[in-house]
Amino acid sequence: MSKNYRPSDEELALFKNVIGNAKKLKQDTVVHAPARANKTVLIEKKQQQETINSEFYFSDDFQPLLLDDPIRYCREEADPSELKKLRQGFYEPELFLDLHGLTQNEAKKEIAALITACIRERIPCASVMYGHGKNILKKQTPMWLAQHPDIICFHQAPKEFGGSAALLILFDLDKHQDNFFKS
Repeated sequence: MSKNYRPSDEELALFKNVIGNAKKLKQDTVVHAPARANKTVLIEKKQQQETINSEFYFSDDFQPLLLDDPIRYCREEADPSELKKLRQGFYEPELFLDLHGLTQNEAKKEIAALITACIRERIPCASVMYGHGKNILKKQTPMWLAQHPDIICFHQAPKEFGGSAALLILFDLDKHQDNFFKS
C-alpha cells in the first residue's frame, strides 16, 4: 500500500460498520521530556573516549625509525625544520608529564591523556619526562610517540626541560582545525 493511498467512501463506510459504536479514548498518560544529560558528564565521557582511542595507537611491537643520541623523530611528510626548531628551543612546552614510578601500561595511558589534552586545548608543544632509571620508559616512550598520527616530531629536551631524561613533542593541531569551530 502506498503512502498516497486514500480509502474510498465505500471503504470508509464498511470500516465504520465493522467497528460499530466505538468510543474515543481520553488521553490520560503523561509524556515526559527525555532527561538531558549534564554537559559536564558528557564532556568527561568524551574526554575519556578520546583518551581510550589514543591508547590504540601504541603498540609495543612497532619499531619506528628513530635517530639516537639525541633521541629524535620527524614524520616523513613533516617539515624537517620543525625538528630543528624544537631542538633549538623555538617551542616551549606548556604541559609537562612526569612518568617517574609508573608502569608501562600506566605510562601509555598518561601519554594518551597528554596527547588528548594537548589537541583539545590547542597546545602545540609538551614535555614528557621519563627519567633515567632502568631505561625501560626511555626506550618505549619514543616508540609509542612515533606511532601517533597527531605528533609531528619529538626531540630530546634541552637541559632546562629535562635533558636526556625527557622529550619535547610537537603536535599537529592543523589537522583538527575544523573540530574546534564546531564545538
